[in-house]
Amino acid sequence: MKATGSTLRSLRFAAALTALCLAAPVVAQTTVLRVSNWLPPSHPIVKEMIAPWAKQVDAATEGRVKIQVLTTALGSPQAHFDLAKDGISDITYGVHGYSPGRFALAEIVELPFLSEKAEPLSVAYWRVFEKHLAQANEHAGTKVLSVFTQGPGQIFNSRRSIRTIGDFEGLKVRIPNVSTNELAKALKMVPLQAPSSKSYELLSSGVADGIMFSKDSVPFFKLEKVLKYATLAPTGFYNASFFLVMNEAAWNRLSARDQQAIMSVSGEAFARLAGRAWDAADSGALEQMRAAGMNIDPIEPALFESIKQRLAPLETAWIDKVRGGSVDGKAALDALRAEIDALAK
Repeated sequence: MKATGSTLRSLRFAAALTALCLAAPVVAQTTVLRVSNWLPPSHPIVKEMIAPWAKQVDAATEGRVKIQVLTTALGSPQAHFDLAKDGISDITYGVHGYSPGRFALAEIVELPFLSEKAEPLSVAYWRVFEKHLAQANEHAGTKVLSVFTQGPGQIFNSRRSIRTIGDFEGLKVRIPNVSTNELAKALKMVPLQAPSSKSYELLSSGVADGIMFSKDSVPFFKLEKVLKYATLAPTGFYNASFFLVMNEAAWNRLSARDQQAIMSVSGEAFARLAGRAWDAADSGALEQMRAAGMNIDPIEPALFESIKQRLAPLETAWIDKVRGGSVDGKAALDALRAEIDALAK
């Protein structure tokens, strides 16, 4: 039986349509990952770290993975690690010290007098995390995208200028983590642990006399209005350890190609980005404090020696604290210092 003209035309059209479909590119599915965000959009973590990183992830994955930074937090700052672990948010960032006793190894970068800048310390921290700390699996249930630190933490108060070791005594100070709790007690201050967002309330109400903070955070949270004195140690009294983590199941759903692309802009790359942003934020903070009438008091050499002697046991205490686990605390701390020195050069 011969095909009619209309039948032949139909067959030709069907063949052409099939060829066209086979030739058309397959549109890749876009994966959107949500970041729970507990800070204002103008904060350096959001504006100078998470937002640029989100663009880098987009570029590195050629648009296959998009990062959505939420405008409302899905929980308190203290809850943010568990928000990622439990899959409530795909990605979170936060402060290890907001979960006291849970991340003992993170306290390695919270010890006094490690670095004058956040960038070398953050990069050194990531390298030591990879080589020494990750094996302990303190972040179980998540994929650690990066760890980093803020600028060197200093002591600010509204009561008096710090000229002698005794001037610290009795000051009620807001602290960010376990390490600074011990630091405050070693200097005979009264520690009050609270998130950064509560700082103004504590100081303006008189509940706290002072605060331990990085320099940039004073003007950011408008604390120069309720503080009078800045006591600045050359390499800071402490540092705060931060995490950037992703829900493990969500990570495992990504292709190996996209996992590799994301880590190419995370890990050390993100630690460097974060450290550089903190340092930039710190750089103009002192002028803002001076303009507000705060007294800026660099620590005199004799006082600095007294402080170092008083705080020396903190390092030994941390090494003893992690002894018996899977990580050699002294070896990790030696490696951290070696990395900081190398990066500082």
